[in-house]
Amino acid sequence: MNGGKIRVLIVDDIAETRENLRKLLSFAPDVEVVGTAATGEEGMQLARELNPHVILMDINLPGIDGITATEQIAREVPTAQIIILSVQGETGYMRRAMAAGARDFLVKPPSGDELMATIRRVYEIGRAQAARMAPIPTVTTGGPAAAAPVRRGQLVVVFSPKGGVGCTTVAVNLAVALQTRLGVSQKVAIVDGSFQFGDVGVMLNLQPSRSIADLAVRVEELDTDLLTSVLTPHSSGVKALLAPPHPEAADAVIGADGGMAESSRRIGVILEGLLREFDLVVVDTWSILNELTLTFLDQADLILLVITPLIPDIKDARHFLELADRLGYPREKIGLVINYADRKTGLRLDQIERALIPSMAHIPYDERAGIVGANRGLPIAVEEASRPIGQAFVHLSANVLERLNQLKRSEEEEVSVEASRRLLGRALGI
Repeated sequence: MNGGKIRVLIVDDIAETRENLRKLLSFAPDVEVVGTAATGEEGMQLARELNPHVILMDINLPGIDGITATEQIAREVPTAQIIILSVQGETGYMRRAMAAGARDFLVKPPSGDELMATIRRVYEIGRAQAARMAPIPTVTTGGPAAAAPVRRGQLVVVFSPKGGVGCTTVAVNLAVALQTRLGVSQKVAIVDGSFQFGDVGVMLNLQPSRSIADLAVRVEELDTDLLTSVLTPHSSGVKALLAPPHPEAADAVIGADGGMAESSRRIGVILEGLLREFDLVVVDTWSILNELTLTFLDQADLILLVITPLIPDIKDARHFLELADRLGYPREKIGLVINYADRKTGLRLDQIERALIPSMAHIPYDERAGIVGANRGLPIAVEEASRPIGQAFVHLSANVLERLNQLKRSEEEEVSVEASRRLLGRALGI
């Protein structure tokens, strides 16, 4: 690797386009074009040989097209983050690209700022994924002190494709219940990912002086001190990264120079900073599935899919699960939470789970507790701990920790098996 630069492979059948992209990227000091290819076959071969961080893949190629090449590279070189380039900007093309394993999709010709922001964003996502899979260094004795492993907490994202189902209530009470269960030995943070109309601060009765907007404009200098200065502490011990106090202030997050791709990159950097400082990070998201939401979902260790027992919610949840399959999210990464589970809607919970996936928690409907929690900013998981709704959040926190531990063990076992295979291969000269 050349000085830690982002290694980029360009695959396009038009020589002039390849040269224009190469020249454009030559102006970026943190990017190195390591190769170019004119066909899908050549792109696949160079991807295996060069192991680039990012591949710019034209969708229309002679022979093997860009979608097929992307599918193959995603299987054989999973560390490569692929950006599909196409003159067609229709949603259908984007869905095909994402289903094939592409990380992003740009319409030709992209602007220089848009291209660079997208390359940097997908590179950061790739780094975060690699960090999750990296084996923990072994501490040896009798020799020089081994370098301490980089801290990497676990990320839980609370999401629903339908608004009004109680995502914020679930996220806030989950974070508080997790902190209560873990005690002072571990640190929990909550992020309000609904940047324009977030309610995490209201639900926790917090009056912030700083918000995520203050970090978004300073991500290049993000460190522990800056992060700490922006987080708002809650009496439970949870630290909150809150949404801006006014919708127009969210422009610093979602209207940053470089457009949505640059905003996503900044959010990715902020998440990395939080995961270095905290054992668990809970993110409350909005119901719109755009690049910012995908940034959270891509980096999540566990996605909590929140629904209520209504047909429209179930329909939207099924669509999301189908999309998650196309995006390559393993089903173990997704947990179902049924809110208002005891409301009489004519649907049995076991029917809902058979139509979707097994649930991790059933949250009962409690109008009094919900009103008190929302209007007074008192977390149900603490104030109503003895009531069924409070116990449900305690149960959810236990199930979340169990699932996260299972996922972590699975990742460590995969890393161990892969390391053993490599050692055996070297021993046998394979």
